[in-house]
Amino acid sequence: MRAHQVMTKDVITVTPHTSIEDAARIMLRTHISGLPVLDDAGKLVGIVSESDFLRRSEIGTGRKRPSWLQFLIGPGRAAADFVHERGRKIEDVMTENPVTVDEETPLEDVVKLMETKGIKRLPVMSGNTLKGIVTRSNLLQAVASIAHEIPDPTADDDHIRNRITRAVNANDWRPIGFEVTVRNGVVQLHGIITTDKARQATIVAAQNMSGVKTVHDHLCFVDTYSGFYVESPEDMEAAK
Repeated sequence: MRAHQVMTKDVITVTPHTSIEDAARIMLRTHISGLPVLDDAGKLVGIVSESDFLRRSEIGTGRKRPSWLQFLIGPGRAAADFVHERGRKIEDVMTENPVTVDEETPLEDVVKLMETKGIKRLPVMSGNTLKGIVTRSNLLQAVASIAHEIPDPTADDDHIRNRITRAVNANDWRPIGFEVTVRNGVVQLHGIITTDKARQATIVAAQNMSGVKTVHDHLCFVDTYSGFYVESPEDMEAAK
């Protein structure tokens, strides 16, 4: 999937001259946590988010640094902090030159940018024109929508078994002697694992296959040092 497939298209924006109070009211009224900032020509010049309102003089949360630290950071930084905490316009608090993505940017790259830059939203551009915005909420909605996709017509038992087998055996954590049986979309997993994470990964691999209704875990844990053997939690529960 790509950015344009999940982005919010009707983006609410503000200008650099919008007041702090008006921007805060817009965010509260529309239940959004960030606003792109467009200049009079419609060019994206910044972005403002909830975090930009954390250090404000109105609520007494301005930075209070000891004099020795003020000396170290220099007058430039101190002046910038003063403007950010007491400025009355969005241009005083916004993040300039925000990170953006193109409409065709794969979601994998979108997520990487969010992780590496520590940001929660990315304006989506077509040239110099703002087309939308991708937020973490958009990604969550994309995950939720997968449940409504059209079923795979080839998701019969044989296909499911083969796909699970290939998906699991392609990894270093694959269970020893891994076997899969499938009947009417119900999957039974058998084999030996040496870590609980391998159990979890194997189950997830099976659950991700189209057509799977239920996954039953019969993977046995064996400690590689002591040879200690434990049946799966599901099998132990069934044996009670």
